[in-house]
Amino acid sequence: MASTQTVFRLNSRKNIVDLTKVEEEIPKAAAHEVLIKIHSVALNYRDIAIATSNYPFPVKGNVIPVSDAAGEIVEIGPNVQGFTIGDLVIANFNPVHLYGPMKDWNGGLGGPVDGVLRNYLTINANSIIKVPKASSLKASQWAALVCTGTTAWNSLYGNVPLKLGTSSSDEKLAYVKEKFGADYTINYKTYPEWAKEVQRITQGNGVDHIFENGGSGTIKQSIESVAFGGVISVIGFLSPAKQEEMPDVAGLALSKGCVVRGINVGSKQLLEECVRFVGSHNLDIPVEKAFPFTEEGVKAAYKYLSEGQHIGKICIDPE
Repeated sequence: MASTQTVFRLNSRKNIVDLTKVEEEIPKAAAHEVLIKIHSVALNYRDIAIATSNYPFPVKGNVIPVSDAAGEIVEIGPNVQGFTIGDLVIANFNPVHLYGPMKDWNGGLGGPVDGVLRNYLTINANSIIKVPKASSLKASQWAALVCTGTTAWNSLYGNVPLKLGTSSSDEKLAYVKEKFGADYTINYKTYPEWAKEVQRITQGNGVDHIFENGGSGTIKQSIESVAFGGVISVIGFLSPAKQEEMPDVAGLALSKGCVVRGINVGSKQLLEECVRFVGSHNLDIPVEKAFPFTEEGVKAAYKYLSEGQHIGKICIDPE
């Protein structure tokens, strides 16, 4: 094994091309740690927000970005049990969030602590999960599960029979409907007040569970779409509202008797449950495109994600 590795860091955080490629020493696994050779990392909108200083939570200076990765254990600390060299593993988004509610925002990889956009990562063995050996999924697909899968699992803890989703692209909607069996889809550009279309489809009943990815700019439509006593899981902030256009969320939620719940990705326990579910049901995790682990490839991956035209996950493969 070489003594140095390629690492990408964010210095100024002014735009997505402010990624700096550097060579750094490969760390050694401490007593309770493992050293992981990273095979694939998966990007999230959070990574764009961090690179452009639009992330509302703590970010350390000169951070190594990105939180989601899958890789192979190549070194094990002397006090680590339950893992062997060669195990394919994924790390939880927040390495210190093992179970229960998250206590603060000080532990997420690629933000307040250095992330995974590098060749090698040392991490406490308590924070990683083995990928099922019988799984046919690629490393990129397991990496793609970390934030997206845990967030969904945290939001639902199971399935809701009616599967209804919105998008700005008819092509995306047709793909999701055919590939993943969505019962109904809505183009929110065709229907700017898409809550009315939701109510039409559901015959005025509304939907039981909503994944709210837009934030303050779309929460009003979500509350108008939800059934009485339903749940809205707020998982993103893609469409922030102007201050003067902020909706009265408290009043709207009261009008529907609904639960509006913020989702902070999830604990290692939730990720473990999600991994078991995906592995036992042999689910396919959609990865649209994988970019090479070069300066040009990494910046191209960020740009591709920022354009918002993808359906599956965007990955970068060091291996």
